[in-house]
Amino acid sequence: MFAGIFKRKSLEEQSKKEGRLPPGQSLTQKFPVLHYGPVPVFNPATWDFRIWGEVEEDKSWSWDEFNQLPRTTLTMDIHCVTRWSKLDTTWGGVSVRTLIDQGLVKLKPSAKYVLQHAEYGFTVNLPLEVVLADNFLLATHYNGQPLAPEHGAPLRGVVGYLSGREDLMTPYFWKGAKWLRGMEFMANDRPGFWEQAGYHNEADVWKEERFG
Repeated sequence: MFAGIFKRKSLEEQSKKEGRLPPGQSLTQKFPVLHYGPVPVFNPATWDFRIWGEVEEDKSWSWDEFNQLPRTTLTMDIHCVTRWSKLDTTWGGVSVRTLIDQGLVKLKPSAKYVLQHAEYGFTVNLPLEVVLADNFLLATHYNGQPLAPEHGAPLRGVVGYLSGREDLMTPYFWKGAKWLRGMEFMANDRPGFWEQAGYHNEADVWKEERFG
């Protein structure tokens, strides 16, 4: 037990020196489960994913169709507002930027923000620039395996820190919604569930923007 604690502390100090551990955060070797409400039941026969709002054409994919979209693998550090951080997590899924670059989704010039819509009416907001950045993914897999139900299966938004990419904004991990069912592109910002409850709207991990 003590060896594990000393190893974690050593990794923590190293991560701080490398500039990978934001202020107020501690490393974890585990993957804590945090969410509001029950875990929904996934039925691949009825599940769909929608894109609408400030787009040229609304889009909808079934589970089988979604899995035929171009795939991306991404390794990054994730930082939870509850003060744990986990380094070098690997995610597989679909990049929103790729969908746009390949013409599968066409945005109107008025699109400036995105609201993620998840099961039970849960929502999370982000600026468009974050959703289109290299550190945001619509994830179906974690460390080579399909997402576990408690971690957002079958689909969740994921946002984190890409090592060496200080040019990219890194929000806290709650800014990627579990059990994602759709994305609404918007001309104006609209706060999501936790933002309405008092959490910070931008949630920059390096500025410790935890609460509004």
